[in-house]
Amino acid sequence: MPDFNWNDSVNLLSKLTPKRLWNGVKVLSSFYLSRLLGKPVQWGYPVSISFEPTTSCNLRCPECPSGLRAFTRPTGMLEKDFFRKTIDDIHEELLYLIFYFQGEPYLNPAFLDMVQYASQKKIYTATSTNAHYLNDENARRTVESGLDRLIISIDGTTQDVYTQYRKGGQLHKVIEGAKNIMKWKKALHSKTPYVFFQFLVVKPNEHQVEDIKKLAKEIGVDGVRFKTAQVYDYETDPNQLIPTIDKYSRYKKNADGTYKAKNKLANRCWKLQHANVITWDGLVVPCCFDKDATHQLGNLKTESFKTIWHNDNYKQFRSQLMKSRANIDICANCSEGVNVWKD
Repeated sequence: MPDFNWNDSVNLLSKLTPKRLWNGVKVLSSFYLSRLLGKPVQWGYPVSISFEPTTSCNLRCPECPSGLRAFTRPTGMLEKDFFRKTIDDIHEELLYLIFYFQGEPYLNPAFLDMVQYASQKKIYTATSTNAHYLNDENARRTVESGLDRLIISIDGTTQDVYTQYRKGGQLHKVIEGAKNIMKWKKALHSKTPYVFFQFLVVKPNEHQVEDIKKLAKEIGVDGVRFKTAQVYDYETDPNQLIPTIDKYSRYKKNADGTYKAKNKLANRCWKLQHANVITWDGLVVPCCFDKDATHQLGNLKTESFKTIWHNDNYKQFRSQLMKSRANIDICANCSEGVNVWKD
């Protein structure tokens, strides 16, 4: 993670209410009680939720279903009224809202309006962007919306390296977008959003780890986060993305040249306990690894979120995970606990 930031930490804590704090205590307690009993216990409601603004994207990154245009589920845009209805249902317990799953959030024309609505509910808001749409107007509106955290994906410090993963992207637009945000933060005397570069370390860019730190300082963003890449065909790595720097890799090389995942899959999952994902069209899925929404636990178009969170589908999935997490497809390539580094 980026270095500790006092303003960001104070800002997050300022969102706590007695009800949200009590909800967090219930969620954490049920996680440890589940481990003790060896069976799922779920008290409270999610502390954090990811809401998908859109599945559309302007780039064609090779390990992203959105970039590959490879979804089996429908593509589309989150509707503002539907978003507001859902937030109205869950905002009292919800502390942290991530406007991201797949796609580029700024392609949804109503995106910043939804951020503002959540901010007015005193929810900590975050998003991840490729920064191609952070023109001067959008940068100003972003700061004014009350967005608390802005993750800018920048996977190279030169155009030739950047475009090896961010296919179709223009590095100068990313840098310009970051500068626009920092300019408007200063102009509006705003402490938010907390802005950092996210550098997905892959083989083509691993030699630029130090360079991205320098670029971040030059632009004035608040930090850099190095993230390991999820590679779908990691056994053979056909796109040659797995880095040679071991600490930035989710995978370990076997003697025969193939790879295996480093992470040992314990039959528990903190992410499932305290968070989940909602697709643009209202499907509730366990986590961000279910990119095609194959494990649909409920549909917000037909029932409320709080009903879904404790329904039979969720109970069955939690039980299955605690019995044999390795047999759940979306868990097999899971990075929980190994996907980010601070430098």
